Amino acid sequence: MRGLRMMVLLGMVCGVAGAQQGGWKPAAGLTTLPLWPGAAPGPSTTTGPEEDQAKATDKPIAGRPIIRLGNVSVPTLTVYPAKGKSTGAGVVVFPGGGYSILAIDLEGTEVCDWLTSRGVACLLVKYRVPGTGPYPKSAAALEDAQRAVGMVREHAAEWKIDPKRVGVLGFSAGGHLAAAVSTHYETRLYPRVDAADDLSCRPDFAVVVYPGYLAIEEKGMEFTADIPVTKETPPTFLVQAEDDPVHVENAVEYFMALKKAGVETELHVYSKGGHGYGLRRTELPVTGWPDLVDVWMKTIGVVKK
Repeated sequence: MRGLRMMVLLGMVCGVAGAQQGGWKPAAGLTTLPLWPGAAPGPSTTTGPEEDQAKATDKPIAGRPIIRLGNVSVPTLTVYPAKGKSTGAGVVVFPGGGYSILAIDLEGTEVCDWLTSRGVACLLVKYRVPGTGPYPKSAAALEDAQRAVGMVREHAAEWKIDPKRVGVLGFSAGGHLAAAVSTHYETRLYPRVDAADDLSCRPDFAVVVYPGYLAIEEKGMEFTADIPVTKETPPTFLVQAEDDPVHVENAVEYFMALKKAGVETELHVYSKGGHGYGLRRTELPVTGWPDLVDVWMKTIGVVKK
């Protein structure tokens, strides 16, 4: 009986340890830096250990499951160097997940695999969730985004990135975050930490994929005033499907705001595709959007033709 009790206790300890280690870890050999040298600014919204919150009942994407990383309280930046001949460009990637979780593989590591194969360095941001956006409801995710872009410029020479060709790419809530850092860059939302915060956190270009939170459904899909577009907003590529349950007006209204401000922008709308497909190819044409981004980055001069 005593032996059985010990086995149960050991099982419980192992279960807790497993849960604590149940989050996502970058592949071996990659450089990962904490975004903040100490505790991240503001209160934590986590309710437990960082872990993959995916369930067996979750719908697979292109026949494959996804990681749904939750309870992120220690945000990080992981560096994926360009493969082969580097273009010198770098892209900071924000996975989506409704500011509740991060689709860290579907809209993160798989994106980095694509970018690096094109000679573009990828900087994957594991930003804080849950409940950390959209700004100004919470400042946490945008603080992480501002900090990440500044850190990339600080380490640009070390990571073989041109500090004048640093872009952002985000999906869904991450698309909103890409738009937010594209329009909230003149002043940091947090007190200066170090030299990285002395550098601009304005992206040089932005790719926004099936964004949310940009059009207000309660106001007839009116564009949100929380994204203050100006002529200084960086060139932006937008893509979304018309049947997206998050509403295609998010991309369309952002495009119109950019157009009115005189910002170089490109919008692609597809009839079918839904939401949350990442880069996983299906029979639907919308999943070919990465090829369009390849062309667009050449068009705006981010990479050479």
